[in-house]
Amino acid sequence: MWGIELQRQGEISLSRQIYQTLRDYIIDGQIKQGEALPSTRELAKQLTVSRNTVSEAYEMLIAEGFVISRQGSPTRVAEGLSLEKTPFVERTKETLPHPQSFRVDFKTGQPDLRYFPRYLWQQLFVKTFEKMPLNQLGYSGPEGLLPLREEIAAWLFRSKGLAVSSQDIFITAGATQALHLLADLLSTDGREMLIEDPCHIGMLRALQGKGYSMRPVPVDALGLQTDYLEGKGAGAIYVTPSHQFPLGGILPATRRAELIRFARDNNLYIVEDDYDSEFRYCGASVSPLYAMDPQRVIYVGTFSKILFPALRIGYVVLPLKLHSQWRYLRIHADVQNPPFEQAALAEYLHTRKLDRHVQQMRRLYGQRRQVLLQTLEETFVKVWHPWGDAAGLHLALEFPGLRFDSEFAQRAQNYGIRVTPVEYHSICKGKHLDKLLIGYGHLEPDEIRKGILLLHDFMKENS
Repeated sequence: MWGIELQRQGEISLSRQIYQTLRDYIIDGQIKQGEALPSTRELAKQLTVSRNTVSEAYEMLIAEGFVISRQGSPTRVAEGLSLEKTPFVERTKETLPHPQSFRVDFKTGQPDLRYFPRYLWQQLFVKTFEKMPLNQLGYSGPEGLLPLREEIAAWLFRSKGLAVSSQDIFITAGATQALHLLADLLSTDGREMLIEDPCHIGMLRALQGKGYSMRPVPVDALGLQTDYLEGKGAGAIYVTPSHQFPLGGILPATRRAELIRFARDNNLYIVEDDYDSEFRYCGASVSPLYAMDPQRVIYVGTFSKILFPALRIGYVVLPLKLHSQWRYLRIHADVQNPPFEQAALAEYLHTRKLDRHVQQMRRLYGQRRQVLLQTLEETFVKVWHPWGDAAGLHLALEFPGLRFDSEFAQRAQNYGIRVTPVEYHSICKGKHLDKLLIGYGHLEPDEIRKGILLLHDFMKENS
């Protein structure tokens, strides 16, 4: 009579199947408002189920307000529940795009994941989880785990000579989340963020997505050109002074002092993104800009390039004045990072295993850089020269007289080469058309040699 067909071997309980069918009939108008439902005993008999099963279905309908039940009266459909049917939208089968394969992939910012000590990390993860206090399985706060913040402070001191308090360190889900939160933290109506040009396009889009207007400041071989800074209408400054992305320069002390004076004079904060300065192949790591003015500079660090990108742990070092507002924003964004990776990373830092891993990878990447430079010298002879400091996981190359734009990049992809023109990361187009970015950290020496020869052949065919 009621057209209820039950799947008795299904995963959904019989009571919920009855509830769902009656609910849909009510919404579709097949059962009118005010109409009485059969008694639980009667419907149970029709469906050959227990009366308790039907009673449970009716209780769900009553709890959600689809029907009204009064003592001594039949259960009736509530008023105002009938809805017109919406047009059926046929769902096509979802097909995930297959990652494009390349004959050579010069992607930037990619560490070599083959050398990450997975078994050791797994051991640390299990060990720290077993020892984790019960209260850390709850909400531990927007600052991040204290042991990790203390270990990061110690890591910054021994690796960069940077003295910071663990109380000024706040854990984030990577540098991108840090920028999202900082955009909210520093936003001022009608103000612009000053940003290096060229800069990392992903970071640019992250800031633009938060509604910030961008004002590009040109970059040369030494980094941000402070002569082009203008304070009127500015709200904050984003820089990569230790290894400018993508051109690779180290901001010299005179420009750093000028930048800080500019920020002080215009009451601005400087966001310093230190994304990969651990991998420097000529001398020690560059001292952060933060060391020159901890109350004016916000330092952003990440472990994505040091360890592996899927480890979504970064951090910011904040001036005291911004602590409470940061906590408020983080609580209302996602509260905190999961504690498990934080605890494992704290132990990895505490045992100095991270230090040894960085030293190993620095040697490895340095050797690969030399292979890249030697192969370029042998293949392209004198028609190119590198930009920037000997650091990081990519190299910026200038080929005077040549032109590398989006069409070039697409033709290269069709040829089987992924390579990024600097133009892709430029805000004001046309100033760096003669430069390419070659990511090499994830490539073995033979892959680098074969890739450069392939790039040379492609450029020769398309010149």
